[in-house]
Amino acid sequence: MSPLSDSKHRIVALALIFFSGGSLLCAQEQSATAISQHVKDIFARAAKAVVKIHGADEHSEICGTGFFIDPTGTLYTAYTVGGEAGNFTIEFGGKKYPARQLLADIRSGTAMLKVEETTPALPVGKSEELEVAAPVVAIGYPLDLPETPSFGLVAGFDRKYLGRYFSTTHVRLNLPTQRGEAGAPLLNMKGEVVGIVVSSLENKSACYAVPIEAAEKIRSDFVRFGEARHGWVGINVSEAAQPVEGSRAEMTQIMEETPAARSGIKSGDILLQVGQKKVTQPEDVLDASFFVTAGDTVPITVMRGNQKLTFHVQATLHPASRTGPLLASPATPAGNQAIPLSLSSEVPRTP
Repeated sequence: MSPLSDSKHRIVALALIFFSGGSLLCAQEQSATAISQHVKDIFARAAKAVVKIHGADEHSEICGTGFFIDPTGTLYTAYTVGGEAGNFTIEFGGKKYPARQLLADIRSGTAMLKVEETTPALPVGKSEELEVAAPVVAIGYPLDLPETPSFGLVAGFDRKYLGRYFSTTHVRLNLPTQRGEAGAPLLNMKGEVVGIVVSSLENKSACYAVPIEAAEKIRSDFVRFGEARHGWVGINVSEAAQPVEGSRAEMTQIMEETPAARSGIKSGDILLQVGQKKVTQPEDVLDASFFVTAGDTVPITVMRGNQKLTFHVQATLHPASRTGPLLASPATPAGNQAIPLSLSSEVPRTP
């Protein structure tokens, strides 16, 4: 091959590399533009149902975010916004409306308010369909600024933080949060609400959201009973030495004069399932027990030796419902801490 031909080939090769690189950059720019447009579309649709909440507690005025969940004016927010304050005013559609508290539940970290108006509402999705690195959008009112979208990723699904257990799994998000954004809806890329922002982390560069299913459970209790009805059966569960039928959750204590004691469940039984929730490790009982409602009969499946048994246990009202939040102790590295079949905990609050 002559030097001239060789030069021509190298020029063609460089041109191909350049143009293929240019195509890649162009594709990346198009992808970023598409994502940006998608977020704009979600914001345009959902923002109409997101509201700014004003209230006051015994110490100061409170501002936060909330969102309508049905067309009759019912809205969700964080407990830190709507739980202990009063004299609520809601801003949406360029107007202000008085609102009243329907329910405040410290165990789930949520509260429900209501305005006497016909309102837009956000569609409800499923947080269980989220995965790590899934894109999400939150819409809130940071500081004294207008309604603002935030775009980020799911960072994890946590059952405890700083050694303390949540009442149910929380969604950890790579979303920055500011004062005023507690109670903001967390939306999937379909524009469905899948959680409620309840607390910020460290330098406010990330946050936690309670799954929307937890708030919906509380709303269901309210519709049925006029209050939250956290169920309890009276069992402590620890890690078994060996898995049985795929589960390491061993009953280590059946408390006296409790629904579990009266049902026939015994210490040493291996827990397999509570209601519809399968159990494979002790911490699984946190999610399983959160959705138990006092007064309901719950099927609890266990292994006892070589026998698989199902007990139908009528849950009673959780002791923490009478005395305030039950705070779990820090977990031990060995993982052999007993976990009551119902817990609640606190996380740092968004100011």
